[in-house]
Amino acid sequence: MGRLTSAYGRAVAAHRAARAHLDTARRAAAPAPAAPAAPAGVADLLARLARLGDTLATPTPGAAPLVAGPAPVRLGDAAEPDGAFPVVVPLGSGHHLAVDVDARDPRVAGLLRAVVLRLLATAPPAGVRVAGLDTAALGATFGPLRPLLDAGVLDPPATTEAEVTAVLDAAEAHARAARAADRADQELLLVVAASLPPPREAARLAALTHAGPAAAVCVLLAGSAQAPTLGATTTVRMTGEHAHVGDPPGAAFSADGSGLAVPVRLDGDPPAASVAALAEHLGAAVRQGAALRFADLLPERRWVGSSASGLRTQLGWAGRDPVTVAFDDATPHWLVGGRTGAGKTVFLLDVLYGLAARYSPAELQLYLLDFKEGVSFTEFVPTGRDPSWLPHARAVGIESDREYGVAVLRELRRELHLRAGTFKRHGVTKLADLPRESPLPRIVTVVDEFHVLLTGNDAIARESVDLLEELARKGRSYGVHLVLASQSTTGIEALYGRAEAIFGQFALRAALPGGSGVLDPRNDAAATLPVGSAVLNTAAGAPGADTVVRFPDAHAAAADLAQLRHELWRARPAGARPPSVFKGYDTARLEDDPTFTGLRPGGRRPLALVGRTVDVAGTSALFLLDATPGRHLAVLGTAATGAEVLRAATLSLARQHAPGTARFLLAPLVAAADPAAEDTAAVLAAAGHPVDRVDAPALRDRITELAAASTDGGGASSGARTYLVGFGMDAASTVLGSTDPATFRSGHDELRQLLRQGPAQGVHLLGWWRGLRRLADDLGGTQNRDDVTCLVALNVPGADLGLHLGVPDLSYQPRADRALLVDRHDQRTRLIVPFARDGQPADDDGEG
Repeated sequence: MGRLTSAYGRAVAAHRAARAHLDTARRAAAPAPAAPAAPAGVADLLARLARLGDTLATPTPGAAPLVAGPAPVRLGDAAEPDGAFPVVVPLGSGHHLAVDVDARDPRVAGLLRAVVLRLLATAPPAGVRVAGLDTAALGATFGPLRPLLDAGVLDPPATTEAEVTAVLDAAEAHARAARAADRADQELLLVVAASLPPPREAARLAALTHAGPAAAVCVLLAGSAQAPTLGATTTVRMTGEHAHVGDPPGAAFSADGSGLAVPVRLDGDPPAASVAALAEHLGAAVRQGAALRFADLLPERRWVGSSASGLRTQLGWAGRDPVTVAFDDATPHWLVGGRTGAGKTVFLLDVLYGLAARYSPAELQLYLLDFKEGVSFTEFVPTGRDPSWLPHARAVGIESDREYGVAVLRELRRELHLRAGTFKRHGVTKLADLPRESPLPRIVTVVDEFHVLLTGNDAIARESVDLLEELARKGRSYGVHLVLASQSTTGIEALYGRAEAIFGQFALRAALPGGSGVLDPRNDAAATLPVGSAVLNTAAGAPGADTVVRFPDAHAAAADLAQLRHELWRARPAGARPPSVFKGYDTARLEDDPTFTGLRPGGRRPLALVGRTVDVAGTSALFLLDATPGRHLAVLGTAATGAEVLRAATLSLARQHAPGTARFLLAPLVAAADPAAEDTAAVLAAAGHPVDRVDAPALRDRITELAAASTDGGGASSGARTYLVGFGMDAASTVLGSTDPATFRSGHDELRQLLRQGPAQGVHLLGWWRGLRRLADDLGGTQNRDDVTCLVALNVPGADLGLHLGVPDLSYQPRADRALLVDRHDQRTRLIVPFARDGQPADDDGEG
């Protein structure tokens, strides 16, 4: 390149000398109608210039890395009367071009398009990315280059002031990254301004021309007559039909810097066929270069990172530069936004697997919550098909309930308090200062579709906001980090007046397509993002701190993910336990419950299992049936699940009694309960327990007998417990309501006596009532509600349940496969997943 430039300079000097001789000869010649012949050698000189210019203007396609050094680019032909030669100038990183007239002049527009095409053809495939600014013509300047836009080589041109600002933000970030990387194969950013932008942006554009070759930026600026002072820039001035080309940087045409001494005819638009052909060629290269591989995000060695000062992982690439994200003091929490299908799940998986590959479970723990109807985190937990799990995962919620989300946040707050005590004991204020012998892992909590957790303005939403604010404020110091992801962060009622206090702690914002809401309203850097990319902002969304990053599709690398997961699982520490898993769509089965399998005869206080609590540990939901008055169980609601809950309670009680030490009276009173009642009787009989089945009339007789025995102590004298199980107790209301003519007592009187005195004699009632009002009637009104203190409410309206319990602000929304456990003695109110058998009828929605 240096030899060609030197030869070109000598040729130009010879041309000037020949021109001087020619002028002298013309002045000396006598006037004549015909011009004198050119002195010998001029034609030969012009021919040599033409041959040299052709050589310079047609470099080997794809062979010039424009960051390593400039390449000669043709602008047009020198308009010499005795001949012509191509005019070429050096363009590339640190070498720029300016035209004094903007691209509304068709000649200037054609020149810009021709130069863009030649630079793209000169550089290696995927070596140049083009960003256009066209506020004057609203993008029309780049219209003929549309195939390059479709191929992914040319970015959509910026036509508004905000878009121009975003492009310049990205260009400045590119320049900073290029100088830091200092690589010869860096991608060149070609910024093409079809007209001069407003003064502030014009100054920023001019500053790019002063950034130097290491910045990997080349500027083509039209309309530069009023531009600030430019750096190493070749200038083109339009003069009538021709142009005047000023000296290029580092390769002067003239001794005085005035430029080439001949007018230049600028080249016009390249043929449309050439644009299409180049777009097709480059598009294939861009697509191949854009095929990001998940494996490239992973470190060479596993679990060698220390989390003492923070967590870091590679997320993707900005151009050719790797982009690293962190959980540390500068960016303790992240806010991620994007519409459905924008790639939030892929983004999160890339981050989570990247962290898990770099840090051991002793350095990193994960709490993962998904509130949408998806399977974002299923692969991190053991399944029937794949027993592996991610060793870092401590709690995973799949289609989580809001109550489960609150339970996880409570667990994290508890962890904060434990860590605060640890810090005080060691006299430190941050995780990095803890002694090596007392390390604590950093905790990353991901809440996907977090707005569901904050829906409405009920007690759950309010508590969630309180917990999030506390975790956001204190988490930085204690190594507890939050990632909140959602389609939208606006319109969340529970956040009114609290949003800034919470989100102000989230310094890192990741805006995927459709996720501009996580950025400052003035920042539209994410407005035109394609799927598979995101704007990373480390200034809480404020303009000027944006990096556009492309990240690989983790779903497309399912085999790589499975291989990595199994590799990490095999390396798990000795004694590692799988994560606590809450699957919102799963049926809770009694036979799978660890408490049930651990039950043995001989306990002092029998317990009745009714479901799994919606909490982090998935603890068993149960009631103790001791001698306290009112220790009976009422299952409420029309859902047939009520019979299944009675089955689970009865079988769990039977497991705690040796055969012959407990008596079971089963009253299947409604057809909907027959399958559960039949199964219960069969299991009890197989275990050796005596079982009596009774109908409604016989049920009244047994209640009368048991009430009498409880009065005179007969139940206690036998030493055996008695469990009266009524499947559909409301069906016996008519029978119980009739009065005995001899005693003048109704069956309800006997039932109420049994409820009050039976527990002291080892007699307990387990009943399913298909309506709350029917239970209240059987009890004799709400004033007697403490005669049955253990309740499982299925599809019962929360307001009605609160009225019965005397709790006016009870927050409960009935839904399928959920129930509310209420223990009035222990003051417990918990959401549970009631036990059921696979294939049983789903809950219905009404209340009978």
